[in-house]
Amino acid sequence: MEMRGGRYTAAMNRLFRDAAGSCLAPGGSVVCVGAFDGVHRGHQALLAQTRARASASGMAAVAISFEPIPREFFARGEPVARLSGVREKIERIFAAGIDTLLVLRFDARMASMSAESFVEDILVSRAGAREIRVGEDFRFGRAREGDVDRLRVLGRRHGFAVDVMPDVGHGADRASSSTIRRQLAAGDFEGAASMLGRPFAIGGRVVRGLQLGRRLGWPTANLRLGRRVSPVCGIFAVRVRGVTATSRPGVASLGMRPTVGGTEPLLEVHLFDFDGDLYGRRIEVEFVRKLRDESKFDDLDAMVRQIERDAAEARMTLGTPIPRERAATV
Repeated sequence: MEMRGGRYTAAMNRLFRDAAGSCLAPGGSVVCVGAFDGVHRGHQALLAQTRARASASGMAAVAISFEPIPREFFARGEPVARLSGVREKIERIFAAGIDTLLVLRFDARMASMSAESFVEDILVSRAGAREIRVGEDFRFGRAREGDVDRLRVLGRRHGFAVDVMPDVGHGADRASSSTIRRQLAAGDFEGAASMLGRPFAIGGRVVRGLQLGRRLGWPTANLRLGRRVSPVCGIFAVRVRGVTATSRPGVASLGMRPTVGGTEPLLEVHLFDFDGDLYGRRIEVEFVRKLRDESKFDDLDAMVRQIERDAAEARMTLGTPIPRERAATV
């Protein structure tokens, strides 16, 4: 990022992880703060307002987030579902027009930082904040001791203004990551998409598996979730982006694969009417409808018969005709 005539020009997006270091915006910045899991419509509005205000005032647009997100840290090793992986979150924040992103490591030291220290060390010294934009329920500092009123008091002391963005909602509900997780867990993909501003999807790079699906006549593209915990599991009708110019219909399984002794969660996607090598390709799987929960079958023949029924139902959901050779087996 360069300073031209007193204004910041974004030559490239900048990503930082360290709380300590030189000021990221010596000329001042407009800062927004949040976990940003899913980068839903509420987050998008906050990021857009930050970008617009920074552009109008000639300052840098800075977002501050955390990894792991605080609720993961405080879960003490218990699984916490995420709406987006770290890479997706970063990409979406930058796509919203943010110049500089500070993704802080949320660890014991960060959790114990006082509200005053967070403001002085992070917002002022590191981010160069002149204006800060947050949501109505913003809390910060040790034991969530800081709130919006405390932030305004500290702002008067340190020379920055505070702007609170009203909640963004859909119907009677406010857009929030926790609400979206509940919607997804209940199979309400339409409601979740309304709050996200896009269909829920999981992206990743296709990895080589045991090729059991290919041997059974149902080849799959496999995505490992790694440490990410998905808010959904089961069998789904899906659309897949990143394979051809347009999205392709398919049926997917996300779970532990109990019939074949799976040891880690895996997203397996069978693309309808497609035959090609996708290993190493980065794809995005959009979830359209949940068909059923994951099941353990007595043998592979029983599993294949259910896969055939699942595929037929997914085709019907997605409006994809069943080929003649497949129709005879359903």
